[in-house]
Amino acid sequence: MASIKILLVANRGEIAIRVMRTAARMGIRTVALHTDLDVAAPHVAAADETVHVESYLDIEAVVAAARSVGADAVHPGYGFLSERAAFATALEEAGIALVGPSSSVMEQMGRKDAAREIAVSAGVPVVPTGSEAAFPVLVKAAAGGGGKGMRVVRSAAELDEATAAAKREALSAFGDDTMLVEKYVEHGRHIEVQVVGDTHGTVLHLFERDCSTQRRHQKVLEEAPAPTLDEATRARVRQAAVDLAAHVGYVNAGTVEFLLDADTGEFYFLEMNTRLQVEHPVTEAVARVEGHPVDLVELQLRVAAGEPLGIVQDDLTLEGHAIEARVYAEDSFGGFLPQAGTASLVRWPAGSSGTTPGTTPGTTIRVDHALESGQVVSTSYDPMLGKVIAHGPDREAARHALLEALDATAVLGLTTNAGFLRALVASDEFRDATIDTAWLDTAEVPAPDPGVARAATAWIAAMLGSMGEPNAFQSDGFRLGAAPAATIVELDREVRVDRAAATVDGRPFQQVRAADHVLEVMADGVPARVVVNVQPGHPGTYEASFLGQRHVFTPPDRLAGAAAVGDGAVTSPMPGTVLDVRVAVGDAVSAGDVLGVMEAMKMEHALKAPFDGTVTEVDVVAGGQVALGATLFVVEEAGS
Repeated sequence: MASIKILLVANRGEIAIRVMRTAARMGIRTVALHTDLDVAAPHVAAADETVHVESYLDIEAVVAAARSVGADAVHPGYGFLSERAAFATALEEAGIALVGPSSSVMEQMGRKDAAREIAVSAGVPVVPTGSEAAFPVLVKAAAGGGGKGMRVVRSAAELDEATAAAKREALSAFGDDTMLVEKYVEHGRHIEVQVVGDTHGTVLHLFERDCSTQRRHQKVLEEAPAPTLDEATRARVRQAAVDLAAHVGYVNAGTVEFLLDADTGEFYFLEMNTRLQVEHPVTEAVARVEGHPVDLVELQLRVAAGEPLGIVQDDLTLEGHAIEARVYAEDSFGGFLPQAGTASLVRWPAGSSGTTPGTTPGTTIRVDHALESGQVVSTSYDPMLGKVIAHGPDREAARHALLEALDATAVLGLTTNAGFLRALVASDEFRDATIDTAWLDTAEVPAPDPGVARAATAWIAAMLGSMGEPNAFQSDGFRLGAAPAATIVELDREVRVDRAAATVDGRPFQQVRAADHVLEVMADGVPARVVVNVQPGHPGTYEASFLGQRHVFTPPDRLAGAAAVGDGAVTSPMPGTVLDVRVAVGDAVSAGDVLGVMEAMKMEHALKAPFDGTVTEVDVVAGGQVALGATLFVVEEAGS
């Protein structure tokens, strides 16, 4: 193909927007896909043209859409069809280029079982599997990635249940429930190498990333280059990735993932992702050619058009350090349950997708997102809302810049993990790079203190309650008005606001600036920036974001403590789909027994009996959609 003039982006959200940004700069016309749920989504507005499909997973519909608009190529982003060999084959048969590897290479490397055999033949070390692996073992989907369809099993007694759950998750996410069983490394680091190859025989690496900050195998923070690696190991890992990619004839961008055993220093091939990675921005931030940052999407598009890469390994240099934080719609301090709803107010540190200078000298902040104020977040898709990336001259500068960027990240209307991310980046363990892949599964991350957020919310509520227009949150700033000397504001408890003495609950509180829902204050002599959403006359709608964490304040419940406790109702902790119902009315259950399993945003959640007793109500069926807080089961306590 001489060139790409029309590009269909077979994805949604922030990755679709990110691909379109580079394509537009290259003069390529972009076409977005959208479902009924996404008709008004930001990625649709970012494209030159749009096509409706029933599902992003419908290969026939996506290929038909590409044909209908005369697309020269399709960029699959990540997730959805990005690693489906059948999709690559369908495009090949239609004469449309896939911005990715060939279907045959994707088939080989996209499956963990086949990729393992190729790694062995390429001389790359692999993790012991099957009978070679004693407990604990890792059961994982052969056809997928992203932490989906994966379980750690520590005994034979757990194996059947864990395998069944992993199979269900894998079938839902990838359409294939084939499993691998391999050795589980207790103290491992997840090191991956970005590679890119062209159709002219060149294969290069663009250095490595460390993605060890994971929770249940789902990456949370990623960085480049990998910290604390000795140079010999670093060189061996990079070369192993190039050797594997060259051995299989890999073309386009891909990532070779390794597990580094922190106890032995050995590393093992895990898998190859035959697509662009979520964490590719940290590589783009540190990889340079003649001093200019690399654009991986541009390289992908040029390779897909048949062009040579035009560079050799020695042309690539590494500059500084970059760290990425993934912002998810989940309640990290409430069991990591998926969240859904309307984002009433959204503030990103860089304003909109793109790169801006950080407040820390010599740093930059990049935000890739597709979430705006007023947008509905559904449980139908992956919970990732965006990514915040900081680059600095060294790791500590990048870490400080990321802290400041997360402080400026605010999403109200639904809960995200931004406050949790902020706490992780601020932790001693992350600062000292002493983390491994199991760290987050055992670490105690303290929930943030709501004190400053409560004080700011009460202050604004008191001011708005005593003032007319204009008010504190018009874009032209705050205008002082007559306010009562003292006001009691009812949030989750009574808060006394004394404007005359400038105190909240007796503590010094000085407003510095207020505009566009952002309140800057000195609270107890410490500067603070709080995003507040207060709707006067509507109790229960008080929200504030401080240090990335969303706090919701409601009026005090005067009947608190009077309601029955332990009534046996098992309610839905999130909106989602019921996958499995394991009990019927009249069944005897023990505390902790699984009554059913539900799914939201491709993650499973077990619903368990609160105590020993008898099931008296089953108000759900497998396949049914349930709302947050809906009663699904009722258990009558034994002896009651």
